[in-house]
Amino acid sequence: MKITPNSLGSLAGTVSLPVYERSSVSPGILHIGVGNFHRAHQAVYLDNLFAKGLDLDWGIMGAGVMPYDTKMRKLLAQQDWLSTVIELDPNGYNARVVGAMIAYADVSGASLVQALSKPEIRIVSMTITEGGYFLEQGSGSFNSDHPDIIADAVSTEPPRTVFGALVKALAIRRAKGIAPFTIMSCDNVPENGHVTRQAVLGLAEMVSGSLASWILENVSFPSGMVDCITPATGDRERQMAYDRFGIEDEGLVVCEPYRHWVLEDSFIEGRPALEEVGVKFVSDVGPYEQMKLRIVNGGHAAIAYPSALMGIEYAHEAMQMPLVRQFLHKLEAEEIIPTLPKVNGIEFQNYLGQTMDRFSNAEVGDTVARLCLDGSNRQPKFILPAIEERLSQGSDISGLSLEVALWCRYCSGRDEEGNTLHLVDENAERLRDKARLAQDNPQAFLDMPDIFGSLAENKIFAEKFSEALRSIWEKGTSATLETYLAKGNSK
Repeated sequence: MKITPNSLGSLAGTVSLPVYERSSVSPGILHIGVGNFHRAHQAVYLDNLFAKGLDLDWGIMGAGVMPYDTKMRKLLAQQDWLSTVIELDPNGYNARVVGAMIAYADVSGASLVQALSKPEIRIVSMTITEGGYFLEQGSGSFNSDHPDIIADAVSTEPPRTVFGALVKALAIRRAKGIAPFTIMSCDNVPENGHVTRQAVLGLAEMVSGSLASWILENVSFPSGMVDCITPATGDRERQMAYDRFGIEDEGLVVCEPYRHWVLEDSFIEGRPALEEVGVKFVSDVGPYEQMKLRIVNGGHAAIAYPSALMGIEYAHEAMQMPLVRQFLHKLEAEEIIPTLPKVNGIEFQNYLGQTMDRFSNAEVGDTVARLCLDGSNRQPKFILPAIEERLSQGSDISGLSLEVALWCRYCSGRDEEGNTLHLVDENAERLRDKARLAQDNPQAFLDMPDIFGSLAENKIFAEKFSEALRSIWEKGTSATLETYLAKGNSK
């Protein structure tokens, strides 16, 4: 049964369907980057809100500028923008058809600007991945020298980048007297609101000082923390949807039965009442964000690299290995959690236990390969800040240094059986070269200041890293983990 508006009635009883009239929903949010995560997270929250009969003027219009977006638009157009989302609960799968998206702009820079200029669009949200914000690695500042950014600053042609489209649309709205929109990042980037603001204002300043000043005064950039493990959809998942629910959906989304969303309540032209469906609005999202990035995303990194080196395919299989599970718990409890500020209403040990249970969910089928990708972007966000904080406190960094050493060993491109490891990273070639040099000279891997920043010259970190890396090469991953665990007790 292919997902179309006409086929939904045949799915009633086995699949949850929209209980609101989609014809009554009008666009209020334009979302850039319609991937699996957005459809498992933000779109589900809005679908739940519409099911309560609330805020039907906040429907989603999809958008994008990348080749991937063209494929997604074509796929979703065939099913009137509907998506099937299956929650992989070990106690019983739940399938639903989500109808919160009601339109999708043509995929081009010009079409994106046109859609962004519509007065009814009052929030622009985005999932453009951690690497999509034109950040200088190391400093975290906006990269105004990127060729695409320079082109968008001087060209009258359609923009090449998301930020070029945002700035151009804001200029149009300003000229026409149309109120600006709120820009809301939904990516796993520390201080994502600040980072988004930095990119928009940085490009706007290159275009026009007065435009940049207007944006500064009139546009808001709320930070947010988002969380829902959403693995890639493959043949395994599509076959499962067909076997269990009779659904044929090339745009199928599968995810864990867990969602978390915390947002700064800073919206200039109103917002949907998402607090009615579980979103937490706060004045400062920082503590929540830091907790999630270091415990969940940092935790994923901690299990990913030793597992890849030992030939483990899935995250839940890694969690079944006592060495990996104990390494994760000890690292989190002794080195990561002590770097976190207090978070109202959350006990960190309980949060860690919940996180480990989530990682152990075999139904999700999250691959170790997915957790390993894009390390040069993720390590500086999820791991290295904790190292810097521990060093500033004079605290031990043995476990965190070991995690970086495991990443380095992974980057050499071979697991412990000699099988090829495929690095998916914008810096893959450089990482591979540096990691191979580091087998004899560990400092070679740290000599990447754009990734390691001041840590590249920190003697304590260099010592701990070198010790761990030499152990991994000489004794192997298992023996190195055993040595680390023997230094203290951990569950």
